[in-house]
Amino acid sequence: MRVFWLCLLGFFCQQAYAQEIEARAYSNAPIGINFITGGIAQAKSGSYTLTTEAANLTRIIDVFGQSGRISLLVPYAQLSGTGSVGAQYMNASAEGLSDPVVKISANLYGAPALSLEEFKHYQQDLIIGASLAASIPWGKYNNEQMLNVGANRSLIQPAIGASQAIGPWRFELAGMATIYTSNTSFLGSNTLSQNPIYSSEAHAIYYFENTAYISADATYFMGGQKYVNGTAISGSQENWRFGSTFSYPINKHNSIRLTGSKGVYSNTNTDYTAMGISWQYRWGGGL
Repeated sequence: MRVFWLCLLGFFCQQAYAQEIEARAYSNAPIGINFITGGIAQAKSGSYTLTTEAANLTRIIDVFGQSGRISLLVPYAQLSGTGSVGAQYMNASAEGLSDPVVKISANLYGAPALSLEEFKHYQQDLIIGASLAASIPWGKYNNEQMLNVGANRSLIQPAIGASQAIGPWRFELAGMATIYTSNTSFLGSNTLSQNPIYSSEAHAIYYFENTAYISADATYFMGGQKYVNGTAISGSQENWRFGSTFSYPINKHNSIRLTGSKGVYSNTNTDYTAMGISWQYRWGGGL
């Protein structure tokens, strides 16, 4: 049990990304539009707090006649907290670059590649899309300490999803797998490995006339058993999370977004509460 809790805390940063609930992952936008987003988010689990400032750059691209996007997320994090594991007192203090994430998405049906002028006449029906995300293990990592903001391993996350429009509503459903490489420098020269985490998520999104939207989000996770040097040190996870997103356009170039989510069930007590705020600026494509 002691080793399990240490592994949980040591990989809190990467776990938070793997369990992110993302609405509107499969939507259409004019080709050539660019988005840059800056924001801050905070996740809390017990007495431990992870604060992340992040910048995200996204470009909408033409993928064989359908719209797609490529994005780069660069996070900087501070992890802090105090607590005890058994009889051992632990003071968490870690700060630095977290692992960047590259994501490529391609709509497969229902989201044609359109110019800004053509997009003005577009009406969504059913969209089906797929994506692939991968983290780059460039984050700050010290194999002599338990708590780090970098994971010293990568995650690879393939996903597929659909979005159905009904009047001002969008209903989304997606499934994904999060696959982990091994960390061969875990507390010295130990090897930490992990089974994939399988997840599904659902969103109900309501659009207002000014293109502001609010969503109700839910996600379910299972799997992810961990091993140290081939010996299982935790059971499989089973988690439910619920959240909400609110986005408001300031003008045609700028918008602000508020997010929040909370773990409502976890068979391994690995849930956390998260809140965030971000500002997005868009340009290009004839804007």
